[in-house]
Amino acid sequence: MTEFDDLIEVLRDFIRREVMPAEAGIDESDEIPGRLIAQAKEMGLYGYALPAEFGGLGLSVEQQVLLTIELGYTSPAFRSLFGTNNGIAGQVLVLAGTEGQRKQWLPRLASGEVVASFALTEPDAGSDPSRLVTSAIADGDGWVIDGLKRYITNAPAADVFMVFARTDPAAPPGKGIGVFVVPAGLDGVSVAAKDHKMGQAGAWTADVSFSGVRVPRDALVGEAAAAGYSTAMRSLAHGRLIIAALCAGVAARLIDESVTYARERSQGGHPIADYQLVQAMLADSQTEYMAARALVLDAADRYDAGTDQRLAPSAAKYFASEAVGRIADRAVQIHGGSGYMRGVPVERLYRDVRLFRIYEGTSQIQQLVIAREMLR
Repeated sequence: MTEFDDLIEVLRDFIRREVMPAEAGIDESDEIPGRLIAQAKEMGLYGYALPAEFGGLGLSVEQQVLLTIELGYTSPAFRSLFGTNNGIAGQVLVLAGTEGQRKQWLPRLASGEVVASFALTEPDAGSDPSRLVTSAIADGDGWVIDGLKRYITNAPAADVFMVFARTDPAAPPGKGIGVFVVPAGLDGVSVAAKDHKMGQAGAWTADVSFSGVRVPRDALVGEAAAAGYSTAMRSLAHGRLIIAALCAGVAARLIDESVTYARERSQGGHPIADYQLVQAMLADSQTEYMAARALVLDAADRYDAGTDQRLAPSAAKYFASEAVGRIADRAVQIHGGSGYMRGVPVERLYRDVRLFRIYEGTSQIQQLVIAREMLR
């Protein structure tokens, strides 16, 4: 076995032995137990996608996908703890940061000492962030940032934000946008109360306002004050693959819950697994899961090879997020009335998976990305 195989085995055991028994409590309390956070740090999960030279595990995208499928077997909130450090926030620095920025921040992200958030979405610029209005005005030897960001994952726990702001107010949509490293403790940074969401309890989001926030000149990520939008799109493409893998992992859990219930539950003196309608739903779910997993792995292979880092991630995210929604719906249906009751895993996961069709660009945005790449 390889070192990566060992990691997967350890993670699989940890998920089933430690995290799954805590799921109901996480859903009830909207909080991940401190012991699980500490163990995630010890296992290197805060930096699995970050370069080894900066303290991360340096996994390939294919390996990241396989690891995320395992993480998907339990509450999505657990992965969200360290998801932005490895994903859309951390990747901003990996893809576009200066050497100094990488040395300053990536080791702290990889260890879990620092939690990062990706501050892109705004009240009027969600699925189309090219039209964001948060501003960054050059002022002396620094920048002054003003604006409001919405639904920012991990904001209540964040130590630093990757803030996307317009550096050129006259530029057209998608142009004149920079990205800045903004520590959460600076004057003018304010995090609102946690959002009350449909699902994914324990994965915190909140509005973040920036009012006259002054940052030094070197807070600008990279060298170009207008390269933020392209950096966001590249980070999101990576993130779409990870969300797709997470969907595949949740799908596997939903199917296992459905199969176990169908074998154990009887109706009219017969296990419901004997009924052809139940078998048909199980077959449809298994087929969609296998298709999603295969698509995600193929897209990851293309991403690592550098042959497709746009269309394939969008296709994988689009298909997997839609598929897991259908699989969750069938799981509740197979469970019947009990599947609609709080405290049953499939009921919780049914609520959790709805967000995947919105994360990292809605399904409708993925359709546009896929079609545009096809028509180039």
